[in-house]
This record gives sequence, C-alpha cells and structure tokens, in this order.
Amino acid sequence: MVKIILRIEGLAIFISAAIVYGMVGHSWWLFAVLLLAPDLSMLSYLKNERIGAYVYNVFHTYVFALPVTGLGYMMDIGWLIAIGIIWVAHIGMDRMFGFGLKYTDNFHSTHLGKLKE
Repeated sequence: MVKIILRIEGLAIFISAAIVYGMVGHSWWLFAVLLLAPDLSMLSYLKNERIGAYVYNVFHTYVFALPVTGLGYMMDIGWLIAIGIIWVAHIGMDRMFGFGLKYTDNFHSTHLGKLKE
C-alpha cells in the first residue's frame, strides 16, 4: 500500500509541475528535451557505485530542485524557473514509476524498494 501511495504522490507532483510549467509559459519543447536530463547523473556510476549513488541522489531530490525553482522566481530569471520546474517534474515522474533515491550498495537498491534487474 505504501508503494502505491508513493507512486500516486509522484504522479501528483509530475502533473502539478507540468501545470505550473504551462502557467509560466515556457516552451514545451524545452520541457520535452530537458525532462530526462537529470538521468545523465547515472553516468557517475561509471566511476563506482558509491559516487554514482551520491551524484544520482543529488539530481533526484527535491532538496536542490525546489530551491533552484524558488531562486529563479525570486530573481525573476525565467530560464532558471523553467529548469527548476522541469527538474521537479522529472523527480515526480521517477517516483511515479517507482524509481527512488539510490543506496550505495547497488544501483537497483532504492528507498522505494529493490528495482527489478
């Protein structure tokens, strides 16, 4: 039941971010192109599992994505707002599909459970 709730929560965040993105009026092409950009952080796994997990988690937590969005809003920097919202949408989308923050032992070990290999 908890996993289902967390996935629904991710869906709600993804939809909310997409609505907000539409409200601020940025290009949907930019949204489509950058939506998967945080997944480039997976390349850090080429170094090792530990570094890979840390870098991946930095790019997959709201702790950084939301302040980027807020900073863009406070400083009235449109492109920074867009990047922050897209970043939040990406995290929501990942949670919706069951992808969570990574533990350092294995790429498939996440806070939402074990990914199928």
